[in-house]
Amino acid sequence: MNTKNIIRRSVLSIGVLAAAALLGGCTRVETGEVGLRVGIDKQISGTELMPGSFNQTLFGDVLTFPVRDIAVTIENRQPLTADNSTLKDFDMTLVYSINPSSVSDLWTKKSRSFHAHDREAGDWILMHGYMNTVANNAAYKAVREYKALQVADNRQKIEGEIKRIVTETLTSEGLNTSLSVSLVQVRSVMPADDIIASANAVVTAQNALRAKEIEVETAKKEAERIAALNANSKAIEYMNAQAQLKIAEGVASGKVQAIVVPFDFKGIVNAGSR
Repeated sequence: MNTKNIIRRSVLSIGVLAAAALLGGCTRVETGEVGLRVGIDKQISGTELMPGSFNQTLFGDVLTFPVRDIAVTIENRQPLTADNSTLKDFDMTLVYSINPSSVSDLWTKKSRSFHAHDREAGDWILMHGYMNTVANNAAYKAVREYKALQVADNRQKIEGEIKRIVTETLTSEGLNTSLSVSLVQVRSVMPADDIIASANAVVTAQNALRAKEIEVETAKKEAERIAALNANSKAIEYMNAQAQLKIAEGVASGKVQAIVVPFDFKGIVNAGSR
């Protein structure tokens, strides 16, 4: 093998290794994310890296931040209701998004405790801790306007109220151009056990009272019927005549084989001729 071929192969190998190193030292900003470059001096670049871009990480690093449909989950809360009852359970989800052009400011100017780190994905979730606190406070305020047994029936109103409170909080903090709430969903509402038991006892008592009222009304109507019959002697005579007619019809048709006659019976019995 001549010297030229050796040189060519060496150059080719170096080129392949360099390309592999460059590819291995790059990171791609995915759709729905924004990146920030961290220099070897640990300084953060003020320019956001947009989705789809490839950025070298041989010198420095690239941090990635999801900006769309970030979920905040509030679970196992026990807010106080208007009737001073503590809910047994209250769960909700709030979804927010981040203005891509605000990523650098939020990361560099806000406390790290406001953010959360997704170890599995390697991403930083901007303002997740902050939004968790704001959403939790808003939920407590919204639920406080309703009685324990009214909370479940007013989920949509409570969701709207939570969204309004959170949005107002963001505006007052000057964050309304950086963060926006797209969805609030109350997933579970459970009143305290004693509240449910009391409500069931009330329903049971109401049903029992209604049943007794019906019995009283029925008794009154029956008494009125009997009084009306007693007040009309002709009606009694008519009823006796009807009874005797029914007996006579039964005898004629052969359905009645025996008749018990009272000792003071004054009817006329036709015994027939001998």
